[in-house]
Amino acid sequence: MENSDSRSISEIESEQQALTEEAVSLAKNLEFDREVFAEFAVLLDKFTPILISIKDNEKLMDRPPVQKAVGSIEKELSRAKDLIEGACSRPPIKQIEVVTQELGRSLGLVLFASIDASTEVKQSIAALHRELMKVKFDTSFTPSPSPSLSPGPSPCANHGPGPNTESGFVSEQDSFINEIEEEKISLSIDDVVRHLKCGNDEEFRLALLVLGDFIRDQVIGKEWMNDEDIIPILFNRLGSSKPHNRLTTIQILRILALENDENKDKMTDAVCLSVLVKSLARDADEGREAVGLLSELSDISAARRRIGRIQGCIVMLVTMLNGNDRTASQDAAKLLAALSSNPQNVLHMAEAGYFKPLVHCLKEGSDKSKILMATAVSRMELTDLCRASLGEDGAVEPLVRMFKSGKLEGRLAALNALQNLSNLTENIKRLISSGIVVPLLQLLFSVTSVLMTLREPASAILARIAQSATILVKQDVAQQMLSLLNLSSPVIQYHLLQTLNSIASHSRASKVRRKMKENCAVQLLLPFLTESNTNTRTAALNLLYTLSKDSPEEFMEQLGESYLSKIVSIISSPESESEKAAAIGILSNLPVGNKKSTEALKKLHFLPILISLMSSGASSSTTWLEESISGILIRFTVPCDKKLQLFSAELGVIPILVKLLSSESSVAKCRAATSLAQLSQNSLALLKSRKSRWICLPPSADTFCQVHDGYCVIKSTFCLVKAGAVPPLIQILEGKDKEADEAALNALATLLQDEIGESGSLYIAKTPGVQAIIRVLESGTVKAQEKALWMLERIFRIEEHRSQYGESAQVVLIDLAQNGDPRLKSTIARILAQLELLQAQSSYF
Repeated sequence: MENSDSRSISEIESEQQALTEEAVSLAKNLEFDREVFAEFAVLLDKFTPILISIKDNEKLMDRPPVQKAVGSIEKELSRAKDLIEGACSRPPIKQIEVVTQELGRSLGLVLFASIDASTEVKQSIAALHRELMKVKFDTSFTPSPSPSLSPGPSPCANHGPGPNTESGFVSEQDSFINEIEEEKISLSIDDVVRHLKCGNDEEFRLALLVLGDFIRDQVIGKEWMNDEDIIPILFNRLGSSKPHNRLTTIQILRILALENDENKDKMTDAVCLSVLVKSLARDADEGREAVGLLSELSDISAARRRIGRIQGCIVMLVTMLNGNDRTASQDAAKLLAALSSNPQNVLHMAEAGYFKPLVHCLKEGSDKSKILMATAVSRMELTDLCRASLGEDGAVEPLVRMFKSGKLEGRLAALNALQNLSNLTENIKRLISSGIVVPLLQLLFSVTSVLMTLREPASAILARIAQSATILVKQDVAQQMLSLLNLSSPVIQYHLLQTLNSIASHSRASKVRRKMKENCAVQLLLPFLTESNTNTRTAALNLLYTLSKDSPEEFMEQLGESYLSKIVSIISSPESESEKAAAIGILSNLPVGNKKSTEALKKLHFLPILISLMSSGASSSTTWLEESISGILIRFTVPCDKKLQLFSAELGVIPILVKLLSSESSVAKCRAATSLAQLSQNSLALLKSRKSRWICLPPSADTFCQVHDGYCVIKSTFCLVKAGAVPPLIQILEGKDKEADEAALNALATLLQDEIGESGSLYIAKTPGVQAIIRVLESGTVKAQEKALWMLERIFRIEEHRSQYGESAQVVLIDLAQNGDPRLKSTIARILAQLELLQAQSSYF
């Protein structure tokens, strides 16, 4: 026979059904002891509807104990079939009785494990179980004695295995039962009670098994159970028993709970329930049975009340609900649903991360319950995962309805809850689709004093909506919000400033920014720079930074020296990184060519502050700060003002710029390379002007620069080679981010100026620079390609470089000539002529 372990339980049930029908057919067709086998066939025939009902119950069939019991039935049915097939002569009637009773025992195991089956199914199983266990076949009509059970040869031995002794029919359903079968039979009812009360682990285990038999066979009644206090005894032993005994104890308690409500009532005191709750966190099988019993007890209101109060119970139930055991999960769901009738339990479930009961209360509960739940959501420290779960479970929509139509207390609770949920982008989308924006704006612009308490959460939600969506840009509400700034509390001011900055920052908001400045937004915002509240001051700085990007000259005039001084003081004070970044960002947007602002910043000793800030490493974690600082340094390195360059270099600006070349921000790298290019443009001229001084005091040998053919000092000649800037500039060209390529090439190109072109080419060739320049031709912008071609034309003037790099360059050059920008063709032609791939006078291009 096929091993049952390799088949599904459904397949086993189908095979058993066929086996039953075959055995019934065989029994009905026997020519001797017709009455006995007819009665046996009737009993077997009753298995079919029971097997069908078990097979149709997926939840029941998933239980390992049921699967084991079904396997036992299969073995006994097979033996019944073998017995009938092997009956060439009359088999002993006693053997048929033994097989019948063993089938009854196997069915008893199914009944014992079928706690989740319907009452009708359990009643059918119990009825057949009792009938099988009590069967006694009438042998008065069989005058001939039964055949001998001797092990001699049988005339029909070839028809089937046929047992040799009656003991061969003892069920093998469980090795444990085989070992203690005799001990069970020897136990009296009094022994069972004594072992249950004070027996050791083995005695207690045996007593439990016998008690299970007594219950199934209805040997004991309700009166005896009550007189002997069996249920209190079982609960008393449950807490201190070994795992296998705890499992059997709970299974017996489940059977008793199903028998009558009186038994259930005895299980609902706080001590019993606490013991059961402890089992939830133990072995998976024990936890499954414990949650099943608790679920059955939850029909009683007192039990529900007490279960909810047991510490840790709801957390464990939520864990089981989310676990992989489907049966335990279903029972946990049922129990949690029963417990959710108590609002306090609902809150505990929410704290454990199970929000569906809370959302149900928000949708269907009383006004008081809704306010309680909304208030709880507003106070919870939610993770984004929890916010997502609440949103997916449908919390946003009923909260929006509460805000729109509820009383003041409910509206405030709903808004506070929505404020907590609005930290997640997905919930912002739900808020917008629920139609909250217009009512929020109406509330914000309302002059009704009674609604003032609602404005803070309303302004916070609007700030989040503005940050995640463009809907407020379309609403054109920026001007009205500006008018509220001086009429609101600091908290509302902060949220309004956040909202305005989000609106103004959108790429499609250029008209909004222009209108804001026309309505004196800058003059309105500047006084906030003296605000004592850091959050409000930072929000105002962020908005000023956004507005300073357009029309910088006009913005500079509005700023004035007094507020310029205030911004510098903010940068020099030990304030937050974000506040400093916004302040530096404003200054980085001021026009580079405005000498007045540059002089003002020099007077305020701004550059030393900036260099100190960068040298301290404060900007390492703030990309925006690096971008703003590198932008400002362009102002202090303009090539037309050598005195300003020397001033900046003396303060240590060049090492800062080299450091910024390795920033994670392409903007910062681009701006740093631009400043270094501006400085390097004047290196050769500065070197010449200092040569006369070296006659009196010979320079150090390690300052000699092979590119400039002289002695270079970083602070006085701005030499890229001595500053160590060339390797990071080449790394920029080798990287995937191409935004800084043009600036890096411009800096390297300063090493190829006419007077130092040859030495510069030799130096770049010693590094991976030439290959990096060729790579730009493959994927760079047109301007970057144009600069790269200019550099290659100078590098290939040297024969050694043509022979070393010409072959790798020509493929790229030809492809670029055919597919690249037409503006590049003339330069490409000159380089191909250098490489002798094209005549110098060719008109190919």
